Amino acid sequence: MTANRRVLILADSDNTFLAAQTFNRKLDWHKICNYLADPNEGRELIEMVIYVGLPPARERFEEQRKSKEQFIYWAKSNGFLVVHKEGKPKGDDYETNIDIVMAMDAIELAIEAHPDIVVLVTGDSDFAYLAEKLRRRGMRVEVASVEQSLGHDLKIAASSVIDLIELFDTFEQHNEAHSYFPIGNYSFFD
Repeated sequence: MTANRRVLILADSDNTFLAAQTFNRKLDWHKICNYLADPNEGRELIEMVIYVGLPPARERFEEQRKSKEQFIYWAKSNGFLVVHKEGKPKGDDYETNIDIVMAMDAIELAIEAHPDIVVLVTGDSDFAYLAEKLRRRGMRVEVASVEQSLGHDLKIAASSVIDLIELFDTFEQHNEAHSYFPIGNYSFFD
């Protein structure tokens, strides 16, 4: 019998949410976690950390902030480790730089927890250097994203890519008013 491979999952919530929204799907974080750390595949979950950028506490972001605060509460109540960072206004929008927090945590957690596999749930190429850095420390780095939203630099920096498109196809529709279509075999280039 072979030993389980220890898996650390780090998820960029905004990037993952936007990928699901592109296909009119609600995210199912439990399914994502179970899919990426499936014990039937010899994988043992160390932790799944979800990174959330909070809008600034300003009136114009009130609704968006409330929604993210509700998500943070739900995720913590459901056993996920959540890291959030307060955003700063930038023009009509805001920025949080949560990517920097996620990258720093990834290095620290990888050194302390000694995972065999680090799964980055994002398509953001800003994480390409992180993937290379972790691989140089002897860890397998898997990137879990939808192929259509996966940055080229991140794709080539990772040990492998897990295309979440078939998993997304099992998620509920985000908006029932939009017509349903399966996304598993859908291509933007057809």
